[in-house]
Amino acid sequence: MPRRHKSKFKAHERRRQAKGEAQGCEDAQADAQAKAAAEAESTPSSAAQCEDTTQSVPTTGSSGASQRRRRRARAAAAAAAAAAAATSAAVPGPKSDEESNNQDEERVSPYEAPFYVERPGEDSLSRKPGLLEQYLLYKYKMKQPILKEDMLKIIGPNYEERFPEILKKAAERIEIVFAVDLQEIDSTRYDLVSKLKLPNNGRVRAGRGLPKTGLLMNILGMIFMKGNCAAEEDIWKFLGLMRVYPGRKHFIYGEPRKLITKDLVRLQYLEYRQVANSDPPRHEFLWGPNALAETTKMKVLQFLSKVNDTIPTAFPSYYEEALREEEERAQARGATGGGPTARVLIPSSVMARSIFPPLLRPEGSNPRDKIIQRRSKN
Repeated sequence: MPRRHKSKFKAHERRRQAKGEAQGCEDAQADAQAKAAAEAESTPSSAAQCEDTTQSVPTTGSSGASQRRRRRARAAAAAAAAAAAATSAAVPGPKSDEESNNQDEERVSPYEAPFYVERPGEDSLSRKPGLLEQYLLYKYKMKQPILKEDMLKIIGPNYEERFPEILKKAAERIEIVFAVDLQEIDSTRYDLVSKLKLPNNGRVRAGRGLPKTGLLMNILGMIFMKGNCAAEEDIWKFLGLMRVYPGRKHFIYGEPRKLITKDLVRLQYLEYRQVANSDPPRHEFLWGPNALAETTKMKVLQFLSKVNDTIPTAFPSYYEEALREEEERAQARGATGGGPTARVLIPSSVMARSIFPPLLRPEGSNPRDKIIQRRSKN
């Protein structure tokens, strides 16, 4: 073959090879994106978790109460979904909890866009709390300041007058899932603060991450309602309703067994001990010293009541026990002045029923409520 033809042939081969390599890179990138999307779809959604938990609880109350509980479950699902969105925005790709929390690399978040652009036909007002949830959780996770100016940009100028209402809804959804309170620092800044003084503002471990306080508050409530001492198997049954399983990594809590039986025990929020004379060995949980110092049965009962869209007096004996503890603490502090705490009695007809998982039996009617009902009829 003449040299001129050979040169043309080689040049053509090089161009074809370069084109093939470029196409291969594009195909590999597309495959990677498709794989990431498939993994995201295959991960059980937080909404599904909350819905499954709600459906597993028998509802024997009025239809109105059931609708309120479903709305509260959807709100909790939205907050957990916002947490998942904040997590994926902050740290893409599957990583361990420690890797996620200790990641120092800064990334630009989609929630830091200067203005929120509404899509035609969407119910804008109902979406605003969800947008603020994502923003608040992202800022919490990344340890960045929460600015009122940013949130006003997110909801848009048409809803500035309704900002307090929208922010309140977003804060309530986050509170019932993560047990953190939105606090106003000044007229321009806010902060999410853990209900308990867990290390790193509820994250437990060093670095960035989402709060573990909500899980701990649920466990403390379970211990309280099981007679101040709960068997380990009962705890895992209860957490299983939230799709939190021992040995299976959770997107918020990491490996739950280590968190509950090691970290929270080391931090003295839980006591984990072997049941005496048990063979094979069994274990049980109690409140630890720091839990006893930082919270009360009444606060835990109020948290669980809010999660389930009811009031503490819906469970009279638990409420009475929590109230006695409040009075004992007041006496121990040498409190003087005001009389004993008022005891509010709510008629059984308006109490929510079967709101806690089946593991926790709701109480029947309080006899004193029946007296109130008879008097009201007369």
